[in-house]
Parts: sequence; structure tokens; C-alpha cells
Amino acid sequence: MTSTTKILRFLQTEKQPPSLAFLDALVTAYTRHVPWESAFRIAKRAAIPVTADCPRWSDEFWRDAQQQRGGGTCFESNYAFFWLLQNLGFDGYLTINDMHESRGCHTAIVIHLGDERRLVDVGYPLYLPVPLDAERTTQRRTPFHTYTVIPQPGNRFEIQRDRHPKPYTFTLIDRPISDAVYRIATTADYEEDGHFLQEVIVHRVIDGRVWRFNGRAVPHLLESFPALDDPQPASLEEIDVTDAPTRLSRLFGMDQNVLERAFDSLTK
Repeated sequence: MTSTTKILRFLQTEKQPPSLAFLDALVTAYTRHVPWESAFRIAKRAAIPVTADCPRWSDEFWRDAQQQRGGGTCFESNYAFFWLLQNLGFDGYLTINDMHESRGCHTAIVIHLGDERRLVDVGYPLYLPVPLDAERTTQRRTPFHTYTVIPQPGNRFEIQRDRHPKPYTFTLIDRPISDAVYRIATTADYEEDGHFLQEVIVHRVIDGRVWRFNGRAVPHLLESFPALDDPQPASLEEIDVTDAPTRLSRLFGMDQNVLERAFDSLTK
């Protein structure tokens, strides 16, 4: 099993007792070292005929991150990050949530810090933990968005962000999900109707900007967005699919062979 010491060294973060400051540091480090991406899961799905053998659980996830600069989408990313948080002494639980009419399509973490709770989501990502309060709307400013958390009936919260044409992000269902149920849902996300198995998407913070490759767009797009205090404008560039593995490997540091396998599998 990958050790927390090696992971913290990879994230360039010093171990501390559980606190909001340490949680902030871990989320910040994660979003700068581990991409939100679909290439590794696409490549594995293409190579593994048995769906039950497809999920990349925490040990494999962190090994891919450290050795090949891989990441994942929400099910695997939040599972691996929650494993790390637990091993560092944090207390909390995993959730499975909705986005508009899509049910059970997005995951997130709730962490207890004394009498307070924080929403943590490296699978979208949210760029810092956001306070949760069932009695009132809360907000938190992060380097790239200000997030608003609006309580709703039935242990639900609507998560919104500014600086985006569509403020709605997802609906948190504040209900602990057992490890067994979460693993079943993660495995099911590798079925034919699973999410992000038909397009390569990569998203990570690099040098203070959010960089995103959008394989859903035709032609494919490489975009970058500034932080709140960065006067530089956003940028947009079209990327030819034949050049994409090389370009993405250079920019994000991801294993080019994995990227090539992912793109190749989508053209068959």
C-alpha cells in the first residue's frame, strides 16, 4: 500500500495534526499535482474486459499519480483523497450526489472539524473546503471561484460558484455512503453508461492558472483561466486530436503512452 509519507512528499506538503489549515493545504496541493482527468480510466476500461476489475482503488490511484502523473474523475479521486484524509487523522464520510436530473453522478466528502463541517471535493474540483451549515447559506472565496452553499430540505445543499456562465455546480446529498455501496457505484461507473468514458478531459492548476483540455468540444479545446487576482485574460486554443497526446503530456506531465491508448480506444 502506498504510504501517506510518500504521498505527502509527492504533494509537497508537511504532515500536521488535523485542522482547517492542514485541510486547506492538502486540497490546494492536490489540485496542483493531481489532474481531474478521464484518460487513465478510459485506457484501463479499454484494456480490461471484466468491469469488476476496472476501478482504480486508492493504492493504484496514488501510484499512477506519483509515477505517471495520472488522476481520475470524481468516484476514484474523492475515494483516494478520503483514504488519505482518514490516514492523516481526519474524520468524515463520502457522499454520492446529483447534478440537475442526473442522479448519483457525482461524489464529494464531508469532513468534521470540531463542531464544524467542511465540504471537500477534489473530483470536480472545489479549490478549498467549503463550510456546511444546515441553518444558513455559507460562502467561501477560493483562488478561482467564490462558492455558495444553500441548504435545502431533506439534508440537501445546492452548491453554486461565481465566475462561470452556469453557477449551479451540484446538489450535495448530505448522507454518509458506506464503503461497500461506494465501491459498487464506482464499479458501475465503468459500465457503458459510465461518465467520461467517451471523451478525454484533463483539468489541473498550473502556475496559478486553471488549464483544461476539453475533449467533448469539436474541435478539441485547450483552455486556461486566471485566478481572481490575475489580470491576464483567459486563453483558448484548438488542438488537433492527432497531436493531443503529445501536447497534453508536455503540459500536464501525464504519461504519453496512457494518453495515446485512451485516444486510440475512442477512435475504434
